[in-house]
Amino acid sequence: MTHYSGFTRIQAAVERNVLNVVLARPAMRNAFDLTTINELTELFTEAGNDDPSLRAVVLTGQGASFCSGADLSYMQSMSKFSREENQTDADQLFKMFDSVRKCRVPVIVHIHGHAMGGAVGITACADIALAETGTQLRFSEVRLGILPAVISAFVLQKMSTSWARRWMITGEGFDAEQALQAGLVQFVGTAEEVASEKERVLSSIREAGPEAVRMTKSLLNEIGFSDPSNVRRRVTAAIAERRISDEGQEGLGAFLAKREPSWRAVKGTT
Repeated sequence: MTHYSGFTRIQAAVERNVLNVVLARPAMRNAFDLTTINELTELFTEAGNDDPSLRAVVLTGQGASFCSGADLSYMQSMSKFSREENQTDADQLFKMFDSVRKCRVPVIVHIHGHAMGGAVGITACADIALAETGTQLRFSEVRLGILPAVISAFVLQKMSTSWARRWMITGEGFDAEQALQAGLVQFVGTAEEVASEKERVLSSIREAGPEAVRMTKSLLNEIGFSDPSNVRRRVTAAIAERRISDEGQEGLGAFLAKREPSWRAVKGTT
């Protein structure tokens, strides 16, 4: 087994021609911060570049949850960002998702516990998504007064537009079975069943021509993601503008202060 070094938020090792990547902050429910974003971007950008024997990447998370979205310190810093800083931050986030989508080899993600915000984005970018029964998912952005802008570019390529619109607009939570029906994930089962399904998928990939698999993924990306440069400009500008808006500042501030935002101050009202 070959281990990767130099990472602080993730663990990575190659075994039997598969790169196993683990989000490794279980005490924080593997929440994203800028370091995590940069490490994942670097890893997925380089995966398979100089190793023609690599056949796939498997992404999982340590502890009780796959990933709970952005962590508090990261959210605190972004709430003080200028418009230009928010644009830069959103661009880095887009690059992370895009690196998963464009990874030269198939990406399999195994989610469990919770997958919130950006974690749903990563699930959508993976070629194959497997979920444990009981996993809870949510596009939580509108509950904070901001937008699921960056992830929308990737989610709408993967799942039912009808369900994506409902869950992005309402911020409602949904479970693994609903995610399966909506096309976001392709398999739901117990941890043991997910592990077995993952091995079946890897076995099929190993039986296929490695160059053909890589070229198929590249082709599907090329024909299935229209005008990515325009998409990138639109979604990153949208979230940058929204984060510095009055409502965005109120939503992020309320979340960090553990209080109700002004629009939800009186429960039960319309």
